[in-house]
Amino acid sequence: MSKPMSKNSPIIIILIVFAILYLIVSAVYYLLLPIGIIALICGSVFLIYQIYCYLYFNSNKFEKIKDSIQKYIKNCNELNRHIQELKCSYVNIKSYDYGESYIFDNSNYNFKRKEWSKDIKSNLIYNCSATVCKNASNQPFKYLCKYFDIKITEETLSNFESVLNDFAAAEQGKLLLQREKDLILNNISYSIPSPIYTFSKNKLIDKLGFEVIDLSDLYFPVFIFQYVSAGGNSSTKCDIKLNIENLDRFIIYLNDLVKFRNSIKGQRALMTSNFREKIKIRDKYTCQSCGLSTNDEKNLLLEIDHIIPLSKGGITSEVNLQTLCWKCNRSKGAKVENNYSYQSVHLQSLSSAILSEAGTCADNLKSLHLIS
Repeated sequence: MSKPMSKNSPIIIILIVFAILYLIVSAVYYLLLPIGIIALICGSVFLIYQIYCYLYFNSNKFEKIKDSIQKYIKNCNELNRHIQELKCSYVNIKSYDYGESYIFDNSNYNFKRKEWSKDIKSNLIYNCSATVCKNASNQPFKYLCKYFDIKITEETLSNFESVLNDFAAAEQGKLLLQREKDLILNNISYSIPSPIYTFSKNKLIDKLGFEVIDLSDLYFPVFIFQYVSAGGNSSTKCDIKLNIENLDRFIIYLNDLVKFRNSIKGQRALMTSNFREKIKIRDKYTCQSCGLSTNDEKNLLLEIDHIIPLSKGGITSEVNLQTLCWKCNRSKGAKVENNYSYQSVHLQSLSSAILSEAGTCADNLKSLHLIS
């Protein structure tokens, strides 16, 4: 027979349980205590640092630094806004608008049709067969013109040249703007406390008044040929992104197809990236309006301007192009300036026309044997 349980047994069991719990709590306490202390110290340091930042950014010392560079910050922000305007240069081409509808799959079978979700409708998307999609990948410019209804005309070519001119200026402007901002920050770095310059640089940039610089290239238009099978089990697409390189090549492609008027044949040049650089070199990287050059201002954004605007009948030719700084170009707009550049271009164009006409008359007279 088993012995009856002692009256003290429950008490002993309870004591053992309490002892085990005590050991566990003690172990956890001694393990968590250092972590808790470290967390408390870190939290205190963070709080003290935030108070320090608040006091510094609201101090007279910081306000003096901010006031001393306000002119440069204002210039950077104006350039930033100008770049955003350049990005808005619009390529007015799109696919046909076929309307909007919704499809519901009520089939008895549990088909996934996962590719149907990729069938996106947009003015920049052309839904086509797999063959067209494949051909578009092989001859992107040809199919872009054909299916997005791009007319092969002088006007279309000029529009794309203007877009390239703006986009190229925007891309260059982004780099110059970033360099200018870095230069300003570097010049005042010795006046800013090291902890703030190192750990709170973004906050410093914001407090100084710099606007956010968008360095992305999302503004480049992307035209898409898209195929989704009827069963929704396969799909493919071809993206044509009109970035600087593709716009350069597309302009050359259009130029080879356009039938120019006899009046401008041989006079017109293509506004490619290389041609833009040629004009800047000719003008010695100097604004032809205010005289400011990259020697005076290292990060100066220079743009190529039509002296006689395209909207006023001007053409893209060396004599009708000039280098302007972004401020002068922005203020000019589509105005024809009554300055020496305009007069010289007008006289050169007039002289060329007279000489051409005189040559034609002489040829006609010779053909009639009226002169020897």
